[in-house]
Amino acid sequence: MKKLAVKKNIECMACLECVRACSQAFYKEFDPDLSCIQIVAKGSGAKPMTCIQCGKCMKVCEHDAITQNPKTGIYMINKKNCVGCGKCVEVCPMKVMVHKEGNPVSKCIACGICVKACPMELLEIVEK
Repeated sequence: MKKLAVKKNIECMACLECVRACSQAFYKEFDPDLSCIQIVAKGSGAKPMTCIQCGKCMKVCEHDAITQNPKTGIYMINKKNCVGCGKCVEVCPMKVMVHKEGNPVSKCIACGICVKACPMELLEIVEK
């Protein structure tokens, strides 16, 4: 399974470049609420929160809008089937699913845009 991961022993400086890259790529604007990666305060520092590809979103979707890619293991949203009910957003343990009013829900697909944007090289795409 492919997923976005946070490397150990590297400090996040909360520059938000990963957040900017994600929201710009998928919504064409910089808005932290439209990013599938979030930076949260942790102690005296910051920590990126990423999708752990747990599948809880797929289990609650009543419209078959979320499926798991058999090759990569990534949970993907079929935007044609998504009605924007937000049930998947509610169950996400990492709180990184995006629901912009009037649009289908979005989630991390391990595309690597945030990885390239991080000046600390803190993020990586891994095979689990």
